[in-house]
Amino acid sequence: MTPPPPRMLLQPLRRLLRPLVRLAILSGVTFPVMTDLLRGLFVEVASRDLLTDAASRTDSRISLLTGVHRKEIRRLRLEMPAGDVIPPVVTISSQIIALWLGAKQYSNAKGGPLVLPRLRPAEVGPSFETLVESVTTDVRPRAVLDGLLAHGIVILEPGDQVRLNQAAFIPRPGSAEQLFFFGRNLHDHIAAAVANVAASGEAKFIDSSVHYDQLTSVAAAQLMAIAQSTAAQALLDVNRAAIGLAEPAGSQAVQPAVTRRVNFGIYLYTEDDAAVPEEDN
Repeated sequence: MTPPPPRMLLQPLRRLLRPLVRLAILSGVTFPVMTDLLRGLFVEVASRDLLTDAASRTDSRISLLTGVHRKEIRRLRLEMPAGDVIPPVVTISSQIIALWLGAKQYSNAKGGPLVLPRLRPAEVGPSFETLVESVTTDVRPRAVLDGLLAHGIVILEPGDQVRLNQAAFIPRPGSAEQLFFFGRNLHDHIAAAVANVAASGEAKFIDSSVHYDQLTSVAAAQLMAIAQSTAAQALLDVNRAAIGLAEPAGSQAVQPAVTRRVNFGIYLYTEDDAAVPEEDN
């Protein structure tokens, strides 16, 4: 890795952290709490990510890399979290939604999700039961349905039909699942950008955007609508491709010792242009 020098990095870091600091203040996370979080994170990243040789993972070496006192390092190493905790609703519901949107047997002619009978029909055909059982056999389909109904992810219609509520794909503000995706998606986007900045050769990951300013509110709204439609279609296409690629691997009796994960995301943001400061007379 060939990272940029500290002085060049501070300005983009300031901009990058600004919305996170805003959220922290609004959520009641104070500066001392954030400072302790960062102190622990510096120690964790140095010991787990950078010092890959166990022999070099000493308190003195970590202190030299991070600037954290050795007494603090000993305390912080004992407090390191084991790993991220994934909310149960994320583990099951994300797989169900992905299959419902991408698998041919659960899609209509236009590629949209079918309205499914809750129970397995007498004749061969898709149902909510078969969909759930293709994802997990540890939880009863009725229990899964109740959880999805509680989160507004599905709607139970007359005739015992289950419809996927595409308007509920964005988790409720402040919910455990929203905060999980908040952390995961921002982490992966930043990790991709960091890998590109520190790369010695060509960029490793896609990290591009279409950016226009000085648009009228009408033009901005039209561009947002186009971007949202294009993004939704791109996500559906990649999801369908992923299901087709994952199914052969999932059917193998012996799984490979090392697997990889892929996270493809799209972002869209708009705000008023910054006011141009008036010149002094």
